[in-house]
Amino acid sequence: MATNFLVHEKIWFDKFKYDDAERKFYEQMNGPVAGSSRQENGASVILRDIARARENIQKSLAGSSGPGASSGPGGDNSELVIRIASLEVENQSLRGVVQGLQQAVSQLEARLSALEKSSPAHRATAPQTQHVSPMRQVEPPARKVATATEDDEDDNIDLFGSDEEEDREAARLREERLRRYAEKKAAKPALVAKSSILLDVKPWDDETDMAQLEACVRSIQLDGLTWGGSKLVPVGYGIHKLQIQCVVEDDKVGTDLLEEEITKFEEHVQSVDIAAFNKI
Repeated sequence: MATNFLVHEKIWFDKFKYDDAERKFYEQMNGPVAGSSRQENGASVILRDIARARENIQKSLAGSSGPGASSGPGGDNSELVIRIASLEVENQSLRGVVQGLQQAVSQLEARLSALEKSSPAHRATAPQTQHVSPMRQVEPPARKVATATEDDEDDNIDLFGSDEEEDREAARLREERLRRYAEKKAAKPALVAKSSILLDVKPWDDETDMAQLEACVRSIQLDGLTWGGSKLVPVGYGIHKLQIQCVVEDDKVGTDLLEEEITKFEEHVQSVDIAAFNKI
C-alpha cells in the first residue's frame, strides 16, 4: 500500500545520480587548471609574508642603533643611579644630625641628675608611712561611764515641756486669726436681700378717682420701701385697676404689711393683689 502511494507522488528519486555526473564532468573540464593556479596563489602569499617579516626586523634593528637609543632603558638606569647616590649623601647628613641630638640629650640628662643630687630637698629623707593592713580591724573607743552628775542632769530634763509651749503658741495663733476674721467680717457690709413686687390695686367702681387712689398708695412711706412706675389697666365696664411697682427690703417690709397699709384707704381701694414677686 505504501509502494502504491509513492508511485503516484511526483518525487525525483534519482537526483543524486545526476548531481554526481555533473560534478565529474566539471572536474574533467577544469580540474587540472584550477589546482595549479591555487598552488601558485598559496606560494605567492607565503613569499609576501616572509618579505614583510624581514622588512619589520630590519626596521627594528635600525631604530635600536639610531640617535634616540640613549633615551631608552640605559638612560633611565643612569638617572636612577644618580638619585640613589644623592639619597645616600642625604642619609649620611641626617645620621650625623641625629647623633648630635642624641649626644645633647645625654648631656642634659647628666646635668639634671647632678642638679637633683646637689639639691637639699633630695637630701631630706621622706617620712616613712605606716602601712596598715586592710584585714586589721580598728577597735572602737571605750565607752565612758556616765557619772552621777550626768545622771542628775538627765533626770532634770522635761520631755513634755516643749510640747506644752508649742500647744500654747498654736492656741494663741488660732485666737489671733479668729479675732482678725471676726473684725474683717464685721467691717464688711452685710448683703441686703431685696424683692421686686408688682401690685394690682382695684377700685370700687368706675367713678373712683384713680389719680387720688394712686396718690394715696404712694403716700405710704416705710423704711425699706421704694415705689416705682405705675399704669392703669382696664378691667371691664369702664373700670380700671392701678398696677404699681415697688422694691422692698425683705427684712423690713413684707407683703402682708403692704396690703394692710394700702387697704386702709377704704373709700378708694376695694382689694390688693400681688401680680408678680421677684427676688433681686
